[in-house]
Amino acid sequence: MLTTSLYRTLLVLIATSSLLMGCAGLTGNSIENEAGQAFNADQLPAQEDLPKFSAQKARNGMPEGWHFYRIAPYKKNTIYRLENYQGRTVLAANSKTSASGLAVKLRPRAAQNLWLQWEWKAVGAIPQADNAESQHDDAPLRILVAFDGNKSKLPLKEKLTFEMASLISGQEMPYATVMYIWSGKNTVNTVLNNAHTSRVKMIVVDSGWDNLGEWRQHERDLAADYKLAYGEAPGNVIGIALLTDTDNTKSEARALYGDIELLRKYVK
Repeated sequence: MLTTSLYRTLLVLIATSSLLMGCAGLTGNSIENEAGQAFNADQLPAQEDLPKFSAQKARNGMPEGWHFYRIAPYKKNTIYRLENYQGRTVLAANSKTSASGLAVKLRPRAAQNLWLQWEWKAVGAIPQADNAESQHDDAPLRILVAFDGNKSKLPLKEKLTFEMASLISGQEMPYATVMYIWSGKNTVNTVLNNAHTSRVKMIVVDSGWDNLGEWRQHERDLAADYKLAYGEAPGNVIGIALLTDTDNTKSEARALYGDIELLRKYVK
């Protein structure tokens, strides 16, 4: 029988894999999107680029090129839809005691000289959220980056957890994840450890609620941030995901995502 701690760890790993690698969480190899159409996550194609929200028309349903992932079968789904907002198309996230995300599986590419650029807007606060505490770990906005790596270097405990999670989910877990978050209480550039696994690190890029209703623009050096979080050079980038969640605080939040882009930049 699984202990409570191990079970929670497995849920975190499987949820991370669901968002970034195309697995189907705890419900099998076929999951349903918001339109109720099932697809086989194992057959998701790896893409070269991240599809832009601004290039699509406002509508209900999934944005082209992005795929919906359930975190766990007992959690409510965050509702995502494309909206015409101030003259352009953006992705709106509406969360009500819910947690689910969108993801793109990418063709592997080197993290060196690779930058992630995006903008987002938090419309409402989550006063009870505290990302340093697992019981209150919610955020209006998150972007996750999955990295490949040599799993043979991991401690035995992590290897066993990865193997068990893979057996349950049917998919390989990403070696490591860097998650950029809008945090209510933690200061900018704080690196937070996931409570259940060392293979997920959160980096705070916006803090507090003073900037609610404002577009916030970010550009992050993925290799530098990976080294900041893990203390070593990164492997290839293999996936990008986003997540708006209010399940732990039992609250509501609305947020907007602008385009998310990967840029190759060579700094002299």
